[in-house]
Amino acid sequence: MLFRSANAKEQERVEQVRTTVLHEREIQREISISTNLQGYLTQNVAPSLTGKIEHIYCEVGDKKQKGDDLVRMDQTQYKTTKIALGNLGIELNRVEQLLKSGSATQQQYDQLKAQYDQTKEQLDFLEQNTYVKAPFAGVISAKTYEDGELYGGQPIVVLTQINKLKALVAIPETYFPMIKQGMKLSLTSEIYPEKVFPATVEVVYPTIDASSHTFQCKIQIPNDHLLLRPGMYVTTTIGLGKEKAIVAPYQAVEKLVGANDRYVFVVEDGRAKRVSVTLGQRFDQDVELISPDIYEGMEMVTTGQHKLVDGVKVNIVE
Repeated sequence: MLFRSANAKEQERVEQVRTTVLHEREIQREISISTNLQGYLTQNVAPSLTGKIEHIYCEVGDKKQKGDDLVRMDQTQYKTTKIALGNLGIELNRVEQLLKSGSATQQQYDQLKAQYDQTKEQLDFLEQNTYVKAPFAGVISAKTYEDGELYGGQPIVVLTQINKLKALVAIPETYFPMIKQGMKLSLTSEIYPEKVFPATVEVVYPTIDASSHTFQCKIQIPNDHLLLRPGMYVTTTIGLGKEKAIVAPYQAVEKLVGANDRYVFVVEDGRAKRVSVTLGQRFDQDVELISPDIYEGMEMVTTGQHKLVDGVKVNIVE
């Protein structure tokens, strides 16, 4: 009997609270995701020839333009093949004249021409791999060997393009229909707190990662002033257009102890009702509330919610 009386007394408990009426508000829908920058292009300079490295034309940090010399390998094989091609060219011209006069057969000419073409192809290959040039403008970001060392397969130098950068961003699958190639976005770095850098979505990957429920997109970042560098940690913000949402004070949201579940209290018929919510975008001291049970016109508790339990009577004070 005493237990029932105590319980009845608890049922009659009234908590003093302050509330606010929820309204829809137009927001700029956007998502912010952190990532690391990469050089847009990276070339590991690793010739398809073994042997001695005669000369490396650069050091780490050197800027190179497209077509600049990077590495010269041992030239012996190249020079030998070049002499052989010259001799074959002379012989081919001679046989061509003999063919015209009827003193040589078409078969002789064709065999020599095939040998000449094969040697020419080999010489082109040797030239590219003996005198290695920069395939694009960039900066030398690594160097593994010195002049005179034997090349063993590791990249001799690494050329990285930094006047244009890229980043791979993992985006929650919910936003997959909204992200399109060519979309504009902004990028910020703690190193430059006052600057916002433009970027563009270049590629939207077509599949969703089953474990993380995210998809990747590749973004391109112009970097003409070279303020940004590969490896920097940045935050990308993608605008997804304007829409209406319920926004409320962040301090009114409660968190379940030992879990990440969030909830708020609303007032219905003079009693507190607990409603589970998902947090959306943050706007200074306010946050977007996402829940099928939250709608415009509801009275939500903003002060005194820490003392509430579901169903307790409340008295709204000004």
